[in-house]
Amino acid sequence: MNDVFVPHAALAEELLALLPSGSDGAHDLAHVLRVWANARRIAAAEGGDGEILTAAVLLHDCVHVEKSSPLRAQASRLAAARAADILSGRGWAVARTRRVAHAIAAHSFSAGIAPKTIEAKVLQDADRLDAIGCVGIARCFYTGGRMGSALYHPTDPAGRDRPLDDAAYALDHFRAKLLKLQDGFQTATGARLAAERSRVVADFLAAFETEIGADGMA
Repeated sequence: MNDVFVPHAALAEELLALLPSGSDGAHDLAHVLRVWANARRIAAAEGGDGEILTAAVLLHDCVHVEKSSPLRAQASRLAAARAADILSGRGWAVARTRRVAHAIAAHSFSAGIAPKTIEAKVLQDADRLDAIGCVGIARCFYTGGRMGSALYHPTDPAGRDRPLDDAAYALDHFRAKLLKLQDGFQTATGARLAAERSRVVADFLAAFETEIGADGMA
């Protein structure tokens, strides 16, 4: 599998061994590999330091915080601090360690940190791409199930006459977050891919609401 990370396979082998083995299937090794595929595709067009980007992708979720935790908004900062400790302990220069840490801290939607480097922009775009499209839809309902959410509000699925509550209803997450993500992409390549995947999300939502008869509710 480390061949996926060539020419930084040795670094990948070292860092993959340090990843936490949690039970969250939305933030597991498969997620890391998808984010890497996205990042590599974006970086091929936008540039960036390959070693820094590899380390940032591999360690961007190295501290796991549940979605329901009050520390959720701090998750990327905690991961950045942990990543800095890991890389410093392996002899990385301070400046390069800081670039990895910044990319990790800035990748999170909830952190609200503006990415200042190309690697940070690529990682943020790559991670957000995994939240939309077919995979994003699957992750939305998977996470809703883990958190005990209902599929949708039984009488007002589209949230026409109530505040959206994506902690209670998985479908609310489409309007509360997923359909808004494409507006915040940092690179031209990421934005193009986001527009394609956002259309998938919008089409799914429309078809889903037609199936459940949402037009006749509320």
